[in-house]
Amino acid sequence: MDENLLRDLTPGVIAVLVRRGADFAAAEDAVQDALVEALRGWPAGAPRDPKGWLVTVAWRRFLDAARADTARRRREDLVEEEPEPGPVPGSDDTLRLYFLCAHPSLTPSSAVALTLRAVGGLTTRQIARAYLVPEATMAQRISRAKRTVSGVRLDRPGDLSTVLRVLYLVFNEGYSGEVDLAAEAVRLTRRLAASVDHPEVAGLLALMLLHHARRAGRTAPDGSLVPLAEQDRSRWDTEAITEGVEILQAALARDRLGQFQAQAAVAALHADAPTAEETDWTQIVEWYDELARLTDSPVVRLNRAVAVGEADGPRAGLAALAELDEGLPRHTAAAAYLHERAGDPATAARLYAEAARKASNLAERDHLTRRAARLNALLPR
Repeated sequence: MDENLLRDLTPGVIAVLVRRGADFAAAEDAVQDALVEALRGWPAGAPRDPKGWLVTVAWRRFLDAARADTARRRREDLVEEEPEPGPVPGSDDTLRLYFLCAHPSLTPSSAVALTLRAVGGLTTRQIARAYLVPEATMAQRISRAKRTVSGVRLDRPGDLSTVLRVLYLVFNEGYSGEVDLAAEAVRLTRRLAASVDHPEVAGLLALMLLHHARRAGRTAPDGSLVPLAEQDRSRWDTEAITEGVEILQAALARDRLGQFQAQAAVAALHADAPTAEETDWTQIVEWYDELARLTDSPVVRLNRAVAVGEADGPRAGLAALAELDEGLPRHTAAAAYLHERAGDPATAARLYAEAARKASNLAERDHLTRRAARLNALLPR
């Protein structure tokens, strides 16, 4: 039994049922029933048309449930006649499901959970474990999301930028259990890129590949974080870097720049440098200027200030940082780093300790605490 095949087929099957008139929650339930039947009946071999088989079985399950539910008699006209089995369209239906799961009416966390369930084909248990929450909590979140989108009809083009943001949120969750969400996000974005010819979809895929390529170097054997400048670049995935750069170059050649392409360009410059010292920081600053123009994001301006500190010296970086709100996430950590580079270990140690207290996760807090302790050990007593 090829479970990956079933996961790949799931979103398209759900989307077919939704297009035929089933609401999202009923369609998803019917498809889950069909998947259970497939797991029981396919070990001896999948049918000639696996997607068509799943659509037929899931539609029958939906009809059975609709006809049995006397409280939903308003569906009778819809389900009176069962369509004849036959070839089912693929990419367009799947794309509709991406848009549905990333609907603006959903909170980001609900959109991510629903995308992983309906488009990614993950179980509620897997998603709950990935987010380190009880399965019942995740089940409630997914149920609420399904109810929210059940009445939504996709009779107008969906918002691609929202879909991309949701996929990027999935990617940034990284790895936290049996499900590698970063790898899952790459897989889902590949599928989206196969359906949508858009430079920002390609830009997001390139960005994910370039970041994911550095994953092996990001942590030490004891699990502690390793800063980019200190990573062993021989551990980076050169094939993923090459693929990411090629995808990015093709996207940039279309001259329709978007934020994901610009972010990928920054990642490509880091990946292209044989050593940290050979990083082209001047170009990175220029790409951050483009990103700031596209997004007007304070976080982008914070990253730009650090890049300025590398390109033009730490004092220039601190001057750029001084123009930003000190309440920004990681502002204190950036100030600590630039003060350390400027030769002010006492101020850097104090700021690293302050940044550690503000850190949002244990690994980051441990890393900043160690930086503070290392500098404090060098200060005169």
